Amino acid sequence: MSAQTNSVADLPFVTTVAPDPVRIAIICDFAEENWPSMDLVGEMLFGRLQANDSLASQCIRPSLRYRGSKPGRSARFIGRFVHYPRLLRRLASQFDLFHIVDHSYAHLVHELPPGHAIVTCHDIDAFRCLLEPGREPRSFAFRRMTHRILSGLQSAAPVTCDTAATRDDILRHQLIPAERLSVVQNGVHPELSPFPDPSADDDIARMLGLRSGVRRELLHVGSTIPRKRIDVLLHVFADVRKHCPDLGLLRVGPPLTPHQQSLANALGVADYIDTLERLDTRQLAACYRRASLLLQPSESEGFGLPVVEAMACGTPVVASNIPALREVGGDVVSYCPVADLDSWSRSVRDSLTLDRAACRVRAQQWASQFTWSHYADRMFEIYQQVLAR
Repeated sequence: MSAQTNSVADLPFVTTVAPDPVRIAIICDFAEENWPSMDLVGEMLFGRLQANDSLASQCIRPSLRYRGSKPGRSARFIGRFVHYPRLLRRLASQFDLFHIVDHSYAHLVHELPPGHAIVTCHDIDAFRCLLEPGREPRSFAFRRMTHRILSGLQSAAPVTCDTAATRDDILRHQLIPAERLSVVQNGVHPELSPFPDPSADDDIARMLGLRSGVRRELLHVGSTIPRKRIDVLLHVFADVRKHCPDLGLLRVGPPLTPHQQSLANALGVADYIDTLERLDTRQLAACYRRASLLLQPSESEGFGLPVVEAMACGTPVVASNIPALREVGGDVVSYCPVADLDSWSRSVRDSLTLDRAACRVRAQQWASQFTWSHYADRMFEIYQQVLAR
C-alpha cells in the first residue's frame, strides 16, 4: 500500500498572530520648565523607541497653564501637583508602562498603577533638604512637597541612574534597595561632532559679532544654579586672562544672576563674557567646536552632559574632580579639586597649550561609547524585566 501524501492545499491553514506591542508612555517635563537636559533625555528616548516594533510609545508633555510671559512658582506647583496628576489618572488605563524621565516629577508615580512606573534619577540634589537639612534649610511646605516626590521615587518599580555615582549616592542614603537600581548612561546627540557645519558655525559667529581683542574662548554650558559654581568659573577666567589677554568666555545658558554679574564686574571681566540662550543642537555643536576649552567647575553633578558633548566635538575639558565627572570623562579630561582656584588656573593654562589634533582623537574615541541608541536598548531590556515581573 502506497503512503498517503498531502499537498500544501490539503494542510490546515494556520495563522500566526503577532503579539500586541507594549504600550509605553514617556512622561516628560513641561516644556515651559526650560530644562534642556531633561527635554533631551525625553526626546532622544522617545525617538529611538519609535523604531522598536514591539513597542507603541507615546511622549506625554502637556503645556503648563499660566498667564504672563513666564510661568511663576505657583503655576509650576499647580501644574506639577494638580494638572499633571489629573491628566495621568485619565491616561492610566491606556498604557502598560510609564517612564518618568525626570526624578523631580516622581510624585506622579502615585497616580499610576503599582509596579508599572519607571523613574530615571539624575541626581539626589532635589532631596538635599530632607537628607541634609542643616546644609539646605527649607520651609515645612517645601519639605512636605519634596517628601511627596521622594516617596514617589521610592515607589517606582525600578529606578535608573545616569551614573554609578548617582546610584552610590542613593545607596549611601539608603533611599532605594540596590536590586531596584540600574545604571543607564546618557548618550550624545549625533549632531554633536568635530566636523564643520558652515550654516551653524556662521550662525554663532553672527550672534557673537566682532569682539575686540578676543581670539580664543573658554566655554561653559549649563545653568547658573549654586552647584554649578559660576563663582569659580569667573575667578578662574579672570586669573587666566591675566596671562592670556586674548581670551574670552562664552556661556551657553541663562544670563548671570545679579550677584554673579556683580562679581564679573568686580573682577574686571564682564566685557569679555558673552551669553547665548536657547540654541539648537547644531548651534550648540558650533560653540563646542570653536571653543579652546570647556570648563565644568560644578561641585556636584549627576552626569555632566557638557563634558561628554564637548569631547564628542573634539574639545578638551577641565572639570571638577568629583565621581560623576570622573566616570563620564575617564582619563581624557583634566581634573581639579572643587573650588581650588590655583589648581584650576594652572590646569586651564596648561590645557590651552595642548595639541588640539591629538586631544580631538582621544576625546572622540572616548565619547563614542555614549549613544542614545544604546540608552534606548538598555531601557527596553528594563521594560521587559518589569513586564516579566
